[in-house]
Parts: sequence; C-alpha cells; structure tokens
Amino acid sequence: MSTPSAPRRRPRRRRKGPGAPAGENAPKSTKSDTSEAVEAPPKPTPASVRAKPPVNPKPTAKKPGAKSAAKKSAPKKRPRLTRVEETSAGGLVVRVIDGQADAALIGRIDRRKRLVWSMPKGHLEAGETAEQAAEREVAEETGIIAHVVAPLGVIDFWFVAEGRRIHKTVHHFVLRATGGELSDEDVEVEEVDWVPLQELPTRLGYADERRLLSRIPELLQQANFTVNQDILDVLHNSATDATAKPDPTQLGAVAGADSA
Repeated sequence: MSTPSAPRRRPRRRRKGPGAPAGENAPKSTKSDTSEAVEAPPKPTPASVRAKPPVNPKPTAKKPGAKSAAKKSAPKKRPRLTRVEETSAGGLVVRVIDGQADAALIGRIDRRKRLVWSMPKGHLEAGETAEQAAEREVAEETGIIAHVVAPLGVIDFWFVAEGRRIHKTVHHFVLRATGGELSDEDVEVEEVDWVPLQELPTRLGYADERRLLSRIPELLQQANFTVNQDILDVLHNSATDATAKPDPTQLGAVAGADSA
C-alpha cells in the first residue's frame, strides 16, 4: 500500500491593479532611479515676431494761450440793441444883402477828426413843434435870430450809439435871418460862418443835405427873397446831381487826421 503524497500547492500569483503594492506593476526602467529627464531647449523666436516693449509717447507740450485762443475763435452772440426814435429840427438860415444871399452854416468835428459843415439843427424839447425847435436850435448854434418861412424837406437815417440803434428823423426848414450875430459858443460847434449860397454844393459835408438844395430857388422866390438869378441857377444846376461830393478843401481836415 502506497503512502499518500502531500498535496501540491499552487504558486502565489502576484496581484495586479490598485491593490498591488507600490512598484510591483511599474515597468522596470533601464536607467537608474536617480537620473532626471532633460527638457529640450526652446526654439529661438524670430526677430519679426518678438514682442517689442511699449513705447510711451512724449507728452505734447501745450502752447501758452492755445486754450484761450480757441475760446476767442468761438463766435459770440451780439446783444440785441434797443431801438430808439429821435426827432430833430433845423434848417437853412438865409440873409440877403444887395442881391447876394448867404447861409449860416456850422462846422463840427466828425469821427474822422475832420471839420464838416452842415445846417444847424437839434433835438425837439418837450412840448415843442418842429418849427419852434428849428428856430431855437438856430439861435443856440449860430447866434442868429431867424424865423421859419417854408418847409425844406425831411431826412431820416439810422446809426448806433451807446448800445442803442437809433432812427433819427430831421425836419429841415428855410429860415429868414432877422437879427443876432454869429457865435460859436455852443459846445458842440467848432466854427460858424456865412457861406454864399452858390458855394453850398461844395461846402455842405452831407449828401442828404446837398440833395435838398434843388428846392432852394423855388422856396426863396415864394418867400419873396430878392436873390440874383445867377445864384439861383448855380444852386439849381449843381444840386440836381445827387452824387456830387463836397470840395475836400472846404471840409477843413484837422491836422493829424486821416484825410480819407
């Protein structure tokens, strides 16, 4: 009878998976454990794609007064001017001596610093008629006492003064001198003179007044002024040219003023 043999044991298999002891399933490296992986050096970046450092622009220096100049260039609204109506009266003061007729004119300094000759006139005062104002203004500005004999014409114009837009209407008359003496005591008058009627077209400085001269011959005859006919003819013929300009030598340009 044979003796039973001892049971055979199966060899133990190594466990695989997460439960296996560390390092059991890892493949064996042919290199030593102490060696480190060497990284490849980076490739050089082309110069065209290299990032350039930001360039800080230099601050632009502001020119002095640049801001104020811009403000000045902006258009400003002009204030609306107050409209004012003014009325004045005056006229041509005539004297006749032996057929020779003269007119009393006043000389005033204009904005161009020139002495300009014109008919005496001024504002109406409260309660005055145009005829009364004309006689008063003639006496104040020339020193001559005169009386209205006929209306000569009306002139109106616009101008700006002291922030106002003024519409002025001036009533002109023919006046007969009856007394008094020439005087330039009025503060607004520079000179006063008796001027021959035939010289009025070249002595009067304002075109509007020169246009009124064409009526003078007729009005003098109606008012029974005894005036030489040749004087009346000169007045009528020269006054019909509305564009006629005064003689520059009769304007009396003040020294140092612009003659234009």
